[in-house]
Amino acid sequence: MNYQEVIQYLYNATPVFEHIGAAAYKPGLQTTEALDAHYGHPHEHYRTIHVAGTNGKGSVSHSLASILQEAGLRVGLYTSPHLVDFRERIRVNGECISEDYVIRFVEDFIRWNSADEQSTEHQDTLYPSFFELTTALAFKYFADANVDVAVVEVGLGGRLDCTNIIRPELCVITNIALDHTQFLGSTLAEIASEKAGIIKPGVPVVIGETTPETKPVFEKKAQETHAPIFYAEDFTWPAPLPDFELKGSYQTRNLQTILCAANQLEEIEKHNVENIVSVIPQALSHVCQNTGLMGRWQTLHEQPLVVCDTGHNPAAWQYLAPQITSQPCRQLRIVFGMVDDKDIDTVLAMLPKHACYYFTQASTHRAIPAERVAELARHHQLNGNTYPTVAQAFQAAFADAHPDDFIFVGGSSYVVADLLSDIDF
Repeated sequence: MNYQEVIQYLYNATPVFEHIGAAAYKPGLQTTEALDAHYGHPHEHYRTIHVAGTNGKGSVSHSLASILQEAGLRVGLYTSPHLVDFRERIRVNGECISEDYVIRFVEDFIRWNSADEQSTEHQDTLYPSFFELTTALAFKYFADANVDVAVVEVGLGGRLDCTNIIRPELCVITNIALDHTQFLGSTLAEIASEKAGIIKPGVPVVIGETTPETKPVFEKKAQETHAPIFYAEDFTWPAPLPDFELKGSYQTRNLQTILCAANQLEEIEKHNVENIVSVIPQALSHVCQNTGLMGRWQTLHEQPLVVCDTGHNPAAWQYLAPQITSQPCRQLRIVFGMVDDKDIDTVLAMLPKHACYYFTQASTHRAIPAERVAELARHHQLNGNTYPTVAQAFQAAFADAHPDDFIFVGGSSYVVADLLSDIDF
């Protein structure tokens, strides 16, 4: 098999949440535990940090990885989804896993699993989801790459997420908002309970943001597990704050969470490294360079100004919408699309009415058709044309734009992914 054949196997032979949504969701850890046992429990060979939350967990994960790298550690980073290449999900010191390693892992898995299927002595043939198999790949790769520590982002929820087999040295929960309610619950307290499932006995946990509904949930779980709990909202960093490369206005709260978590890592990692706090300014000013992070208020072009962002739910857009509106420009142009499990009506209500819109759909089965997006948008006095692909929508916006205009591209991670894949800046 070559690399493209292996990627097609992962997409087609395993259920992929990014492609088909709810049908790919497999709660429970049984399959993950079986994979983990087969590969020799690789996550036990290095230290881990576990990051959950509704929004911001990718930015926080990348930033903590950057800090640990600058401190001289060999750092694994497991995040999702990817934007351009599958290999973005699994990195060591910012470098993506090699194509050869992915090929070997998948071929070995197919041989092993096929042998079990054909043998009358084995009744344990596995049918992992895309994320379960990818998680096993990441954990094994980090062990083979001899990382010192791995920053592991939760895929969905926490309690039943397949990353939750690790016993980390620090847990981080960024925030709680109404998202993926079909899996995690319909209230903030219910969702918080699922996210709090990553809290482990005796393991410190940093909570980025709380509400009156969520704080008691975290307090109760921490008491039950005797886990020291720290609230980023109460943490004070000595002035001045370090310059943060990630410029989205929502990053202000992420930065508070990152600094509180880094303060805990200074104590936790003191026997392995002595300079975590001292490297924070350098690390936070070079997050993208150190870790390859993309799609967070990312500037792609200057005249006209082109920015993309992966914010994809109301909790993200409550920050994005005002920042977009406040950007000085001659004319605001927005390339916009969303997927079908998000609260599009609430997001549309936040969008600026004075913008020129280019409604589109990402290349995923979960994308809301551009015509439907436009129809819903008209109920909010938002008007524009529709385009069958993100590339066509962006090209139209760019062709219409004056050098002093501002083009924003977003609404979904998949819209940003298509933009970065199809447009050569």
